[in-house]
Amino acid sequence: MNDDLSGLSPVRPTDYPRVVEVWEASVRATHGFVSEADIQVFKPMLRDGLPYVEHLLCQRDHTGQVVGFIGVVGNKVEMLFIHPDWRGRGIGGRLLSHAVSQFDATLVDVNEQNTQALGFYLRQGFEVIGRSDLDSTNKPYPLLHMRLSQPRNRK
Repeated sequence: MNDDLSGLSPVRPTDYPRVVEVWEASVRATHGFVSEADIQVFKPMLRDGLPYVEHLLCQRDHTGQVVGFIGVVGNKVEMLFIHPDWRGRGIGGRLLSHAVSQFDATLVDVNEQNTQALGFYLRQGFEVIGRSDLDSTNKPYPLLHMRLSQPRNRK
């Protein structure tokens, strides 16, 4: 693990504003297909929903600030976002590996237009098992439904 990162830890309610910041920065960096109006709609939905996520874990930097997070409900990854300044350091893989091993997270939905996320999940051993034309809020952001085909030895 990088010296500038601490271990994985639970997200605390005091972390929620930072989690929303990480989410927004990540969405702006990777979800160019999402409109500004929709970002403003989704932002309070995320903020208000955080207390209800069954398993909400984060990666912190050496100062304790959240730089990435994952949310799991049941056996489904509902959210995985890394701040753009911290991408490419293995944080997403660590968070996902933990979710798979500790929470049996074997399902995820990915925006079809988010080719980076799709590639990430495919490399992690997930496969596409279905597609929806609309996202969970009935907006026209097609989703690919994915399932872990076989666990991989992740680092």
